[in-house]
Amino acid sequence: MSNILEISGAGLRMVDIARAAYDFNVNVSLGQEACESIIRSRRLLDDLILQGKVIYGVNTSMGGFVKYLIPEKYAAEMQENLIAAVATNVGSYFDDHVVRATMLARINSLARGVSAISLENLQKFVDIFNKGICPCIPQKGSLGTSGDLGPLAAIALALTGKWKVRYRGEVMDASDALRDANIEPLKLSYKEGLALINGTSAMTGLACLLVNDAEKLIESYESVTALTLEALQGKRKVFSPLVHEEKLHPGQRASATNIYNMLSGSGMISNEDDISKELRSQLSDDVIDGVDNQIEDAYSLRCTPHILGPIKDAVDYVKSVVENELNSSSDNPLVIPKCGDVYHNGHFHGQYMSMAMDHLSIALVTLSNLSDRRIDRFMDKNNSNGLPPFLCENDQGIRLGLMGGQFMSASLASENRSLCVPVSIQSLPSTADFQDIVSLGLVAARRAREILDNTIYVISFELLCACQAADIRGAEKLGAHTATIYNALRSFLPFFDKDEPLTPYLEDVANFIRNGMVCPSGMTNEHAI
Repeated sequence: MSNILEISGAGLRMVDIARAAYDFNVNVSLGQEACESIIRSRRLLDDLILQGKVIYGVNTSMGGFVKYLIPEKYAAEMQENLIAAVATNVGSYFDDHVVRATMLARINSLARGVSAISLENLQKFVDIFNKGICPCIPQKGSLGTSGDLGPLAAIALALTGKWKVRYRGEVMDASDALRDANIEPLKLSYKEGLALINGTSAMTGLACLLVNDAEKLIESYESVTALTLEALQGKRKVFSPLVHEEKLHPGQRASATNIYNMLSGSGMISNEDDISKELRSQLSDDVIDGVDNQIEDAYSLRCTPHILGPIKDAVDYVKSVVENELNSSSDNPLVIPKCGDVYHNGHFHGQYMSMAMDHLSIALVTLSNLSDRRIDRFMDKNNSNGLPPFLCENDQGIRLGLMGGQFMSASLASENRSLCVPVSIQSLPSTADFQDIVSLGLVAARRAREILDNTIYVISFELLCACQAADIRGAEKLGAHTATIYNALRSFLPFFDKDEPLTPYLEDVANFIRNGMVCPSGMTNEHAI
């Protein structure tokens, strides 16, 4: 795979962002057509100014000062004041991979050639990215409406030799990092500060990483499902593609087929036809009686495709929104060479992204709800088809088995529900009512990331329980697919025949999931979730 990622303003994918964000060996370059468009846009802006056009952020002030007209001689000073004034985020800094994703999203948007940034300055932006210089971006404080002003201003300040960056493992002044990297700071002219900060690139960059990871988690969860079904002696026939042809939802059909195939060859899964014969032998013409077995599984097993299906379809929709935004221009105004004019607009507004992140949060909370219910079946001897209570095989009562793990998983599943109040509707006006309805898109993305992290821990305990239950039933009866996952986990995860703290093991299982080791391919993903 090439270590050069060409940026053209179009066709960039989530997976491209994720690869370059995590791998500092990936360099980006501006495509030739993009360079030509960037030059044309800047020249058009120059011409429009000479023609006497009044243009927002060029010869007017910005935000609540929009009614102030600004002479051209103050252009550079105003752009520098802009990025200094709005760099007001607070809190801990984003990780480097989030910063790199944000920088890439901004470079790609500017590379569309309608933002009137100079090619020289955008090329310096690219050079700074390629050198691995990561501006320090505080996480909290973006309204997500005139774009992610605070986060992008932190980047813009660093590009101009101000603020702080992480470089070669150290936090240092941006001016020192640029000097060490032999890059001259950007010198801003009219419109360029605005072009750098007026966009949705922080929420979009983070969303690219989140959705990429969510896709892999859902793919992994189908494998977790197969192992759980075996360990709980669920039934396979209900997942037959023949059944799901009668429902038209693509996600449901795909999940059912995947799980059905993963259960092939299992000696642990229940056979519905055999159960039917057993139950028929106990059916009396005269007596109504209860039996130990049942013809159907509980919803958290039987309805898995009907739950994972909409999750998959929702994430597919979110992915389309994120990639559309990634390959869009998101600043104001746009200077469009093919139209020969400047267009004031609201492309910086992050409502698409905010609502998409809310959809992602709903999908992930639903996933943690499903996992929580399966965990409860493992814990409850009345619902586990013969497993001991709390998967405690010996010294019951003296030992508590895996009871404590459910405290954690139930807590995080509950926390996820509390986090799932929609962010995209939480608008408050600001800037003297100039920004009178805001998106909070970056807040929604940050919240989705927290839900994703919690969900991974919940699923980690389900996976731990499934391995424990498989050993109790006889792990040699697992199917080929689930046996591969089981054996990989058993390389570091013991069978619990004594009570001990589960925390270190849960962290190891969570990393196992994050590294993509539960995916059907059995291969490690390019980066951690």
